[in-house]
Amino acid sequence: MLRSLLGSPHHAAVATTAVVELPAAAAAGGARLSLLDSCHRKIRLLGGGPVAFLGGLVAKARRKDKEASTPCPDDPKLYLEEAVLERKLPDVDLRVLVDLPAGLDYNEWLASHTIAFFDHINLVYGTISEFCTMSGCPDMTGPGLRTYLWFDDKGKKTRVAAPQYIDYVMTFTQKTISDESIFPTKYANEFPSSFESIVRKILRLLFHVLAHLYHCHFREVVLLNLHAHLNCVFAHLTLFNHRFQLIEPKETDILHDLEVALRVHADCHRPAAGAGAATSDDATGADEAAATAAGAEEETGADANEDGDAATPPAPASASGPGSAAQGDAGAGARDALLSDLTLAPAPAPAPPPAPAPDAQQVA
Repeated sequence: MLRSLLGSPHHAAVATTAVVELPAAAAAGGARLSLLDSCHRKIRLLGGGPVAFLGGLVAKARRKDKEASTPCPDDPKLYLEEAVLERKLPDVDLRVLVDLPAGLDYNEWLASHTIAFFDHINLVYGTISEFCTMSGCPDMTGPGLRTYLWFDDKGKKTRVAAPQYIDYVMTFTQKTISDESIFPTKYANEFPSSFESIVRKILRLLFHVLAHLYHCHFREVVLLNLHAHLNCVFAHLTLFNHRFQLIEPKETDILHDLEVALRVHADCHRPAAGAGAATSDDATGADEAAATAAGAEEETGADANEDGDAATPPAPASASGPGSAAQGDAGAGARDALLSDLTLAPAPAPAPPPAPAPDAQQVA
């Protein structure tokens, strides 16, 4: 029976078909295996095997995303442009405002200036806070790719976004200056022994906010025409720190180029310190004596530079004549040209107001 089945023509046809189909399937499987082997060999040549290869692709994609979303690239510093190097109250010698008056308590002088710095910096930041977002400013950065980390009450460092960091700074400062035991306002209440160290911390944190404003949001400040106010606050804080040495130089070095550009104090542009030259501490009396003894030409040249007040090339406001007017027009033209190139991209344009009703027009 078995022999008859094997010898039947139908079985022979089936066997022949199976013999023909098996080599075809084997050939297709071998082609797929050879393709997989080729891919594996290429992956091994790239190094590390399939896991490392896929990890490299993911890391590369993350690097591209990070580079594309960098909010504050190391572009040319807009705040050093000549057209925006102006400050409010250019004819006032800020060094007179930071010197400790005779008979006034040192801690009282620190307290009054600290509160003023907090109020002004908080106001300027409030005008551009809508442009400082968690996605736009994921890190608290300053010029020179400086990154600031927040230290909590336990001393733990935390990397936070710029809006959150600045909110921490303002909340801490507001809470501190409102504490009667630290900033006393009532008679017979004394300052704590650690008051100067507390002021040092507040001013250091406020300087971080200034650094972030200049590095990431100076474009918006200029468009809001607040750069002169910001420069004046920076000059005030810089001179106050230069007088009492409250912030470490490693913190302020990142904006030293702005100090030089604004000619904040005499040390930034004085050619050489000769015998009897005035220092920043006694510059007020020495400059007056030098101005009295010097001639008209020297007063126009060297003594005018020692005042450190002029933040822009045009002549002072007291100067008159066609020359000073031409310089003022040139400075205004350069500033207008710079403003025309800037745009406020992050903030959406406000919707146009609806047309007033006819009866409203009649009432008006």
